[in-house]
Amino acid sequence: MIPYGMSRRNLLKSMSSGFGYLAFAGLSSMAAATDAKRSLLSTKEPHYPARAKHVIFLCMNGGPSHVDTFDYKPKLTDQDGKSSSRPGRIPGAKLMGSPWKFRQHGRSGLRISELFPEVAAHADELCVVRSLHTDLPAHPEAYLMLHTGSSQFIRPSLGAWTLYGLGTESDDLPGFIAIKPTGRNGGAQNYGSGFLPAACQATRIGNEGRPIAEARIGNIKNPKLDAQAQRRQLDLVQSMNRDLLERERVNPGVEGAIESYELAFRMQARLPDAMDLASESAATKRLYGLEDPATSDFGRQCLLARRFVESGVRFVELTHGDWDQHRGLKAGHARNARAVDRPIAALLTDLRRRGLLDQTLVLWGGEFGRTPHGQNADGRDHNNKGFSLWLAGGGVKPGIAYGQTDEFGYEAVEHPMHVHDLHATILHLLGLDHERLTYRYAGRDMRLTDIKGAIHRALCS
Repeated sequence: MIPYGMSRRNLLKSMSSGFGYLAFAGLSSMAAATDAKRSLLSTKEPHYPARAKHVIFLCMNGGPSHVDTFDYKPKLTDQDGKSSSRPGRIPGAKLMGSPWKFRQHGRSGLRISELFPEVAAHADELCVVRSLHTDLPAHPEAYLMLHTGSSQFIRPSLGAWTLYGLGTESDDLPGFIAIKPTGRNGGAQNYGSGFLPAACQATRIGNEGRPIAEARIGNIKNPKLDAQAQRRQLDLVQSMNRDLLERERVNPGVEGAIESYELAFRMQARLPDAMDLASESAATKRLYGLEDPATSDFGRQCLLARRFVESGVRFVELTHGDWDQHRGLKAGHARNARAVDRPIAALLTDLRRRGLLDQTLVLWGGEFGRTPHGQNADGRDHNNKGFSLWLAGGGVKPGIAYGQTDEFGYEAVEHPMHVHDLHATILHLLGLDHERLTYRYAGRDMRLTDIKGAIHRALCS
C-alpha cells in the first residue's frame, strides 16, 4: 500500500535518500532476486562439463610489445638497426631488437623476457599464445574487439556473456566486477551488457588514474533506515515493479530494477567485507607487494580479485596501463612490468595454494602488440597482425607456447588465432558452446563470436 498522499512516482523519488539510490547510481547492473529460481542470474548448467568456473582477466591497456615480453625473436636482435622491409606507417623505419634478454624457464623451457622475472617462475603453469591477431591497429577499435567481439557496434562484453551463460555463484555480490576500467577506448561498452539484460553488466570498482585503495561504492550504507525498515520499503516497491511486469509481460528495464534492488540490499552487508583486506595476513600482503609503492596498487587489485573469486564472483577484470609506448619504450615497459610482475605472480601462487587455480582461468594481454621496427628512436608502433597473450589455470595446457609469428614478429604465421577464436576458446573452457550461447535481438540470434570463431582445442587440457 502506498502511503497516503504519495504517488508511486514520488515514492520512487523519495527512495533516492536510501538504498534506492544505490541501485540507480551504478548498481543497476547487478543481479540476483530473492527467489533464486526466478533470478536472471541464478547458477546455470553449462552446455558440457566445464574446465573453468571463474575468469580473471588481467587487461594491459595500450598494447604491450610481444617481441619484448613473451615472443622471443633472436633474428630481430641480429638484424637490429637494419632497414625494415615492412616499415608500415613509418617510412625508413629500422628494425629494433629487444633491449631485454630472454631466458628459458622451468621444465617447459618457455622463453620469457627479463621484464617478468617473477611471472617467469610460473612458466610451467603458463600457456603462451604467440599468434593472436585482430582487425585494426587502432586502440578504440581493437580494445572493443578484445572485450566485445565487435569494433563497430555496441555489443555485450565477454564478462556479460559469461554471466548470462553461467549465472553467478554469489547471492550477495555482483557476478561481474571491473576494477579500475579505462574510461577511454569505448569506456563502459567494454564491461557493459549491450542488448543482454542489464543485470549482466559489470559493477565498476575504482577509477582509472586513482589508487584502488581510495575506491568506494557510493551509498553502500543507508543512514536513515535500518535493515528491517529497508526490507519493508523494498517489498512495497518490488510489489509495484512485479505488478507492472506482469501487465507488460516483457520489460527488461523493470526486470533489471527488480534484480538490482535485491542485490543492492544484500550487498550492504557483504561488499564492504569483501573489499576489506584487514583480515589478510602480513605474509599475504607482502606476497602481493602491498608494502612497495611500485606494486601496491596493482597488488591490491590482484588480491581483491582473488577474494572476489573465492566469494563466488564469476568474472573479474583488472586494468593496467598505459602500455602504449610510441616513445620511451625502455622506461615505459620497464615501469609497467615492474608494477604488475610481482602481483601477478602472487595471484597465481595464491590461487594455486587455495585450490582455486584449476577452476579459475587467468588471462594476461592487451588489445594488440607492437611493431618489430622502431619509432621515435625508442618506441614501437601498433601491430594488430601478430601479438601474444597468456593463459593459466582453468583447463589450459600448462607450460606450452602455442602458435608463432614470423621471424621478426610482424604477423601470425602458425596457428593464427583471431580474437573471435580466443573468445570461442574461453567460452569452451567455461563449458559454453559459442554457437549455442545466443540471445534473440534485432530479428536474429546474436552471439559473442557473431558468425565466426573457432575453438583452438590444442591449448585445452
